[in-house]
Amino acid sequence: MQISELETPAILIDLDIMERNLKRVADYARANGLTVKPHTKTHKIPALARRQMDLGAAGVTVAKVGEAEVMLEANPPEIFVAYPVIGRHKMERLIAVARKTRVNVGLDSIYAARQLSDAARAAQASLGVLAEVDAGMGRVGVSPGEELIALGRQIASLPWLELQGITFYPGHIQTTGDETFRTQMEELAALVQAITADWKRAGLPLNIVSGGSTPSLFHSHLIHGMTEIRPGTYIFNDRNTWAIGACSREDCAASILTTVVSTARPGQIIVDGGTKTFSSDRYAGSPEASFGYIVEAPEAVLCKMNEEHGYIDVRGSETGLSVGDRVRIIPNHICAAMNLHEQVYGIRGSEVIETWRVAGRGKLQ
Repeated sequence: MQISELETPAILIDLDIMERNLKRVADYARANGLTVKPHTKTHKIPALARRQMDLGAAGVTVAKVGEAEVMLEANPPEIFVAYPVIGRHKMERLIAVARKTRVNVGLDSIYAARQLSDAARAAQASLGVLAEVDAGMGRVGVSPGEELIALGRQIASLPWLELQGITFYPGHIQTTGDETFRTQMEELAALVQAITADWKRAGLPLNIVSGGSTPSLFHSHLIHGMTEIRPGTYIFNDRNTWAIGACSREDCAASILTTVVSTARPGQIIVDGGTKTFSSDRYAGSPEASFGYIVEAPEAVLCKMNEEHGYIDVRGSETGLSVGDRVRIIPNHICAAMNLHEQVYGIRGSEVIETWRVAGRGKLQ
């Protein structure tokens, strides 16, 4: 099938770029002695998780139990649930996953740990646990120091739970290459060193120190003591990853193919993709409203969206686009966009090579 035969809007994945992204991270991790458990929140496709593992990933990371259930299709040796699991029914579902593969869970409360222990004991199935520490983002995770050590000791005391170590997410570190980024990475390295030293002094198991993100990905070797990284967006990258300097335009594998459906208003064209196609995530590179990079008309601006309409301001661009023409748009945030589409298309040149169902879309529970 040719790309020209696809109905729009449609997410296109350039296979050459995606494969280059995957290999680059696999090579980097191998060279620096880091385990990779990529976060599947970006692609949500078991076949792509399998490709990551075939290149050396030790398993996968998910946020929700529903995602873990989906990723069993990829036959991972381990699934890390990097999100506190709360609720009896979710625990039962998680135990069912743990009967099929190794499961580790990140959590930051004794409440969650006790629920997990009770479910594991009832099922006579053990689960691995990582205590989550706040590394600066201020979202989840206990404070470093005594609070983290106390949580670790409580987890270690509970039956059917195997304390494996520590997890954190440095999501507050974004823009790369400037002095702020360097300072933040130095602070993170010092924090991880202090945390792991405290943990070891307390006599707690430290098999895994899990962290990492796509923005800080290729600086992970500077965080001494971190053993595992969980990047997600790197497989495709997106406009915001490009904007913060974590990749280049040439590393963006995903774009959304749209059709021009109206040119009725001067200086404006409308394409058949809005918030239900792109999501409403803003561009990190400017305070101005802009929701994607238009490959065929870089000076044009996707400035506004309704549910099904994308408004492109073409006053600053000599596009020559007409009704029926097609344009590719690199979305600001590919993870959110993937969750809006039932299937996506792997391409080489003008040819559609593969079609994947986005099996993890909507798995929020």
